[in-house]
Amino acid sequence: MIVSNLEIIPGRRVASHLGMVQGSTVRAKHVGKDIFASLKNIVGGELKGYTELMQEAREEAIERMTREAESVGANAILNVRFATTSITMGAAEILAYGSAVKLEEA
Repeated sequence: MIVSNLEIIPGRRVASHLGMVQGSTVRAKHVGKDIFASLKNIVGGELKGYTELMQEAREEAIERMTREAESVGANAILNVRFATTSITMGAAEILAYGSAVKLEEA
């Protein structure tokens, strides 16, 4: 499955557009990470626990989006985008979405 933020793939053409596909996940912060993040706010620096949390969430959202694309017969997802939304205090949703297509050699 080709997953790209481009609208076209060089050397390929879109044979059919199968609609928008999406995948999302909601992740909550870990209390321990919250305490560490509070300390980091004092001295500054990257919040590595949150960076890892967001990376895992993006990977899960892409995986779910890819499964949806496979279920409609796509071999690629183009123009992929991400959105993040705060759901409640301490929890956020990551949404991945794009256009499911069938590509063929140009």
